Amino acid sequence: MQVQPTLTLERLFSSDDFKVQPFGPARWLPDDAGYTILETAVSDPKIKELARYDIHSGERTLLVTAAQLKPQGSDTPLLIDDYQWSPDKTHLLIFSNSQRVWREKTRGDYWLLRLADGQLTQLGGDAPAASLMFAKFSPDNRAVAYVRQQNIYVEPLTGGPIIQLTDDGGGDIINGTSDWAYEEEFRLRDGFRWSPDSQHIAYWQFDTSGIEPFYLINNTDSLYPRLLPLPYPKVGTTNAACRLGVVPASGGATTWFDVPGDPRQHYIPKMEWAATHDEIAIQQLTRRQNENRVLLGRIADGTTRTIFTETDAAWVDMRGDDMQWLDDGAAFTWVSDRDGWRRLYRCRRDGQTVTPLTPGDYDVIRVQQVVPATADGAAGWVYFIASPQNATQRYLYRAALDGSGVVEQVTPPQLAGTHSYDIAPTGRWAFHTYATIDKPPVLTLISLPDHQPLRVLTANEELHARVAGLHRLPTEFFRVTLPDGAELDGWCLKPPDFDPTRRYPVLFFVYGEPAGQTVLDNWGDKRYLWHVLLAQHGFVVMSVDNRGTPAPRGRAWRKSLYGQVGIVTTADQAAAVQVILAERPYLDPSRVGVWGWSGGGTMTLNLLFKYPDIYQVGIAIAAVSDQRLYDTIYQERYMGLPDDNPDGYRDGSPITFAHQLQGKLLLIHGTGDDNVHYQAFEKLVNVLIQHNKPFRMMAYPNRSHAIREGENTSRHLYELMTRFLQENLGTKQPPQG
Repeated sequence: MQVQPTLTLERLFSSDDFKVQPFGPARWLPDDAGYTILETAVSDPKIKELARYDIHSGERTLLVTAAQLKPQGSDTPLLIDDYQWSPDKTHLLIFSNSQRVWREKTRGDYWLLRLADGQLTQLGGDAPAASLMFAKFSPDNRAVAYVRQQNIYVEPLTGGPIIQLTDDGGGDIINGTSDWAYEEEFRLRDGFRWSPDSQHIAYWQFDTSGIEPFYLINNTDSLYPRLLPLPYPKVGTTNAACRLGVVPASGGATTWFDVPGDPRQHYIPKMEWAATHDEIAIQQLTRRQNENRVLLGRIADGTTRTIFTETDAAWVDMRGDDMQWLDDGAAFTWVSDRDGWRRLYRCRRDGQTVTPLTPGDYDVIRVQQVVPATADGAAGWVYFIASPQNATQRYLYRAALDGSGVVEQVTPPQLAGTHSYDIAPTGRWAFHTYATIDKPPVLTLISLPDHQPLRVLTANEELHARVAGLHRLPTEFFRVTLPDGAELDGWCLKPPDFDPTRRYPVLFFVYGEPAGQTVLDNWGDKRYLWHVLLAQHGFVVMSVDNRGTPAPRGRAWRKSLYGQVGIVTTADQAAAVQVILAERPYLDPSRVGVWGWSGGGTMTLNLLFKYPDIYQVGIAIAAVSDQRLYDTIYQERYMGLPDDNPDGYRDGSPITFAHQLQGKLLLIHGTGDDNVHYQAFEKLVNVLIQHNKPFRMMAYPNRSHAIREGENTSRHLYELMTRFLQENLGTKQPPQG
């Protein structure tokens, strides 16, 4: 392999030079027997086969071959997108022909492979192609449940008649999955749960009637435009009505849970069986999202009782890892920043006794795995991700479940960077991924809690060699102190031939909202490599995380922007740039650019419009130009209701300040963006025209929020941005002296 030191857009977006080697999907086997993984077939690189690996020896056994994946009458094996094992490992559920529903590929075909005799059967009966969603086995191995066209079905593994559990789905009624807003903001997709005894299914139902449809227009796929109506609740408007029900898996009437409050003014983002077959645990949020009530609901009659309430003056964080049952349902874990830091707690089932498990002044970022105490006396532990000393990094810790306050760092401290884990159910093994901002990921099988490597599973050796061979400097991490004393994390990427006596144009990469950080010591893939390319062309590239980003720096840090998104966030960014320019004389204050995507696009517009004396050039991709155009769940969580905070919505929206544009602006948007609608782009364009402001714009036809669909789209996008920056920030050096 020949290493090329210079990056090109062709290498980045039209070749596999910098592709991360995939791993999985992998599934742990019970009792530490090993794991299974999809691997490319030797006979055909398009086909996946399923192999089993022994933990200790690494011995490979081919479990499912390409020949076993050929449906009757077909010469072509199924292309596996994902798979599940039945609880007794006698059947394999195969997901194929997947289609995207908004963000993810969640709709497709499901096939059942019986390992004993190789029988391969398609589920769904006479269902249309690619119409099933979220299929999963019953705990007793007797059936599979799935969603088909907004209704829930159960299909026995023995081939008996398919049972339709709900029949009112379709149109405005959605059973077993979610509406757009819940899927996007609460990550709720799979909307039903088998009971532990396999006798019942609890599920969400949404009624989207009353939500004004937003019409996406597809101008490219037919002779006449196609309109796609999307029930999308914009800020301050009607939400879907959400309720929970439970139905016998053998069919029958649904029992609806008596959850108090107006179902359009509350959210139910979480529901699970409460470690028993006769109660479910429900989390209910107020519309302002400042109160979260945990209720237990009886399936016998639908009655509920509140056992725990979490409140916050700003908003309550909703996390996928916050509630996990302990001691056969006698207690549960809970994550809260009620005391200023996001701590992990143990709560009794009645919610009356709350014991801190992580008492230190640091944030629990994510709960990884609960490993209960065993009969032989082994202590119970909960594994979690945290980084008490450095908000840009991530490490594995574990805390004792007994409430003693014992906390141990599991990741070796000398491995600075970002660590992620997929831990086996027993807690004895894990897939460990380690990366830094300058080094691609390496995936290793390790033992726990000693964190000893057994074998490297994905080394990414060619990628490491190509990246190591690039002409570049290491990324510098730093902190910048604002005039009010706040310290913000940042990184800086300098040109490889950096000369401190010269002056360079600087480009800031921004996001700045509560949904993400940009300053992370983690592999940034092609976005990072594009920044390296810009550095090779003479740019300094930097990024700073303002207050309000989800960095593990305490509640006050994260929630300081409540009601002021786009106001305090932009003030932090602008103040940081002024300090940076004063401290780094090699940066040219007359050539300062900024770019961002989604919330970062919004930040870019606000900075360019509000601080024209600081920023001269900006690229805003898929930006929310007016906060009132975005969805209820996200925007109201951080800004409050629009009638309660009209000044905040106005002053946080870049469209309010578009008349102040002085610099060079490139606006980019996908016309098929279901998340941040093309409407936001057009409304801003109208205001810029009204004020006779020159700017450039690019619309990508029928592309989504990611702007990645279609041949050559990513390369075209990044070539467009690169040209714009070269033309308007320039890399030629001004006269010296």
